[in-house]
Amino acid sequence: MLEQFCKKQLERLFESADVIIGGNRPWDIQIHNPLVFRRTITEGNFGLGESYMDGLWDCCDLEEFFFRLLSSKLDEKVITPADRFGKWIGCIRNLQSPSRAFTVGETHYNIGNDLYAAMLDRQMIYSCGYWKNATTLDEAQEKKLHLVFEKLMLEPGMSVLDIGCGWGGAARFASEHYNVSVTGITVSTEQAKIAREQCSGLPVTIEVIDYRDLQGSFDRIYSIGMFEHVGYKNYREYFETVSRCLNPDGMTLLHTIGSQKPCTNGDQWSCKYIFPNSMLPSASQITENYEGLFTLEDWHVFTYDYVLTLKAWYDNFEKEWPNLQSLYSERFHRMWRYYLLSFAGAFHARSIELWQVLFSKKGLMGRTEIPR
Repeated sequence: MLEQFCKKQLERLFESADVIIGGNRPWDIQIHNPLVFRRTITEGNFGLGESYMDGLWDCCDLEEFFFRLLSSKLDEKVITPADRFGKWIGCIRNLQSPSRAFTVGETHYNIGNDLYAAMLDRQMIYSCGYWKNATTLDEAQEKKLHLVFEKLMLEPGMSVLDIGCGWGGAARFASEHYNVSVTGITVSTEQAKIAREQCSGLPVTIEVIDYRDLQGSFDRIYSIGMFEHVGYKNYREYFETVSRCLNPDGMTLLHTIGSQKPCTNGDQWSCKYIFPNSMLPSASQITENYEGLFTLEDWHVFTYDYVLTLKAWYDNFEKEWPNLQSLYSERFHRMWRYYLLSFAGAFHARSIELWQVLFSKKGLMGRTEIPR
């Protein structure tokens, strides 16, 4: 009886997004086990995601499926007890405290350099590309790096800090193309190993530390795809750390995924399987925490570029899966597919966004053209 009730509820919700259970369009859903109905209604995206991982349902076009669900605000219509509990926990605990800082490195970034090498561009940049006048993933990532460094107005001889340096691609690019010295930090030992290899022979130093332990002073500081791990209880400390490490005439750029509204916890499924302790900042959470420390110079939105980036990663991942499947399970295969395409659908629906925010320490004087 409960299964029948949940089935009717789910059919009604999906129909409002023009998704038909058992339909024949690419974005329609095919359910192989009725457990999906109850798990989705009672557990929301967590139950839907785990059910997909377990092979209980399929959809030919997951990106379009999620675009339709999120465009119809179905995520706001299914609020589970676990959602309320997660919000409460996020309010009373610092889920991104120093003692938990390395969890995401161990769980996500250390799972296998072979996986990321197969999925990403040749420089292994794990963040949104910039697809203006770009036709390939490699071009989009190079254009993104040029965009970042031109916004920061890098000049030869500058000292630069990369917070969340990944596999070292951005640090190497900055050193090679702009003749600067770079210090990169990461919470992933596997990333650091590759980053040191990539940057060998260049004035680039890679350290495995939490951003709160930073020392030294720099002319420019940037963070590309790391702020999503900071957490709202630590946003002010992040900006204070950057301010402390930035020279008086310095500039800093924040490249981050953003949320439409403030939150105190991340999506349950993503936090368990992809990015532990992750949390997307809202615009208001950013502004209230940088005020008094920096002058805002530019806020650039190019959200749809992340749809193109994620789909390029997905195409690479599927193409290389035959070479990876001996190392990863089929459940992992389905989990990773769900991750990449559900995020693509979310960006497409504009339920999450992509921002580059540029700050200066004391304000740029005169008329300034910010690159686009």
